[in-house]
Amino acid sequence: MAEESAAKRTLRDAKVGETVSVARLHGTGAVKRRLMDMGLTKGAEVYIRKVAPLGDPIEVTVRGFELSVRKGDAQMVELA
Repeated sequence: MAEESAAKRTLRDAKVGETVSVARLHGTGAVKRRLMDMGLTKGAEVYIRKVAPLGDPIEVTVRGFELSVRKGDAQMVELA
């Protein structure tokens, strides 16, 4: 079971220029609510625009808005 969850791809793993789809959100409480409020919900298409030189944050476009997402938060967004 642990191998299966380790194989799941997250927003943090996506490459610049790629368009991905959100499968589900991990996390709880305020963090999960904040991600959902930014438009990162199941089925949302996310375009990876840029990644900062040190890898944090990741700049994405979702639902027509440009967002910056921290690596820790991006790790909570599982991709389809």
